[in-house]
Amino acid sequence: MKTALLFSGQGSQYVGMLKDIYDKFPQAKELVEKADNILGYSLSTICFEGPIEKLKETRYTQPAIFLHSAVIISLFKNILRFDATAGHSVGEYAALYASDVIDFESALKLVSLRGELMFKAGEILPGTMFAVINLADEKVEEICRELTEKGNGNVVVAANYNSPGQIVVSGSAEYLRQNVHKFKEAGARIVTELVVSGAFHSPLVEPAKNELEKAINNLDFKDASVPVYSNVYAKPLTAASEIKNALILQLTSPVKWSQTLLNMKVDGIERYIEIGPGQVLQGLTKRTLTGVEILGIDKAEDLEKFI
Repeated sequence: MKTALLFSGQGSQYVGMLKDIYDKFPQAKELVEKADNILGYSLSTICFEGPIEKLKETRYTQPAIFLHSAVIISLFKNILRFDATAGHSVGEYAALYASDVIDFESALKLVSLRGELMFKAGEILPGTMFAVINLADEKVEEICRELTEKGNGNVVVAANYNSPGQIVVSGSAEYLRQNVHKFKEAGARIVTELVVSGAFHSPLVEPAKNELEKAINNLDFKDASVPVYSNVYAKPLTAASEIKNALILQLTSPVKWSQTLLNMKVDGIERYIEIGPGQVLQGLTKRTLTGVEILGIDKAEDLEKFI
């Protein structure tokens, strides 16, 4: 059975994440302590003890989610065969680590930088994000275009194609809040604001792009050992140069997650395992695909089933 590993994105974090794995597996403890040393602060304390307000800050959330996923994949990578990887937004960095494109230290440093830059970008160009439920993709895109055209410099874009009937839009904070009713008027069942510090995957995080691009270009990427389905293209990539370019574009481009899952199924993947905190991607997979096996590895007990 062809298997894909899916890596959790921002919003999956919770206080206490990774603690039971850290306590149970010596190799996990070693990797977590290595991460604290690389970063120069105790990311483990933020993961284990919070407070939630600090864990929710993008600059801490992103490395925390990467670390959780990376520890799990390090523990069972040599036990379970897998045929492809994909990660939702920041999860793509863990997918690259799992596919041997970048090493642990390089990936952690990149994710930490990405979180810092996105946090600062949100202060420079204030933005927000709303989940739009039960409205056709084409209608969401049409409203976004209209709002941007009339926005006098304000922008609204489709940022995350999470599953059929669930799109996250991203845009200028006050402008989007003032006009979000247009999605409801068009027939959306629910429109709810997300707890984020900026308009991720939109032109409003462009201030973060240049520095992140430099950091990515300064790293040595390897060809992937298994295909990585890119957020930007929703297609499998293996060549290091293509992966690097896609990762640079990812910051300001929409996450084509539902398209990724559909393409994976067309390519013959029948089992999907979410790696990392929470069950968000398992839920999105259930809403997007039928006739496939869906699993998750978040806690020590999940890991023990595989090991």
